[in-house]
Amino acid sequence: MNASQLGAAIDHTLLQPAYLDHQISQLCEEARHFGFATVCVFPSAVARANSLLDGSTVKVCTVVGFPFGATFGMVKAHEAREAIARGASEIDMVIDIAALKNNRPDDVLIDIKEVVEVAYSLGASTKVIIETALLTDDEKKVACELITRAEADYVKTSTGFASHGATAADVRLLRAHSGPSVRVKASGGIRTLDAALEMIEAGADRLGMSAGVAVMNEWNARHSQA
Repeated sequence: MNASQLGAAIDHTLLQPAYLDHQISQLCEEARHFGFATVCVFPSAVARANSLLDGSTVKVCTVVGFPFGATFGMVKAHEAREAIARGASEIDMVIDIAALKNNRPDDVLIDIKEVVEVAYSLGASTKVIIETALLTDDEKKVACELITRAEADYVKTSTGFASHGATAADVRLLRAHSGPSVRVKASGGIRTLDAALEMIEAGADRLGMSAGVAVMNEWNARHSQA
């Protein structure tokens, strides 16, 4: 792996409710500089980020049903549609966690499919956040099966708002129990280069992090001394 490949695996993330406009501008400038895959922002910041990234290879990712997933699938689908209209090309949705915990897999499947179908029809991809910190391993396996059936593009570990984020063990589990067309996004608590590389080694295709700049600077410092 080289620096470009690492940068292209990162969703450069700002998901704090009291964000300021200049922080979105800085996020986009950093994403351009390091060649990150996307900036991941709230729906309310999508249009601004899309304008700032015009002409670059960096895409705009946003979140729907975030961070608890405890709303209607049709609402998540509408949120996705509006975000895509404003320039988002990747949608990170939170599943109905309670439905999964209460053994209602059909409700979870419908929830996911409503967003996937809207995103697919508008040319956007979908990542499905399952919040691994709140699930048993068996529930994680069920979630992977449902995500595969719904034909989503990614299973994603975490929102970053639970008790802990991604672990290498969870990444391996999600990779092992998802279909071959489903990729894995690790997010939450990835703050160092070693942690990022551990997630990639475990099977993560994409990394969601707010510490992307620090990780890239750590990579450059480490390899400049090699």
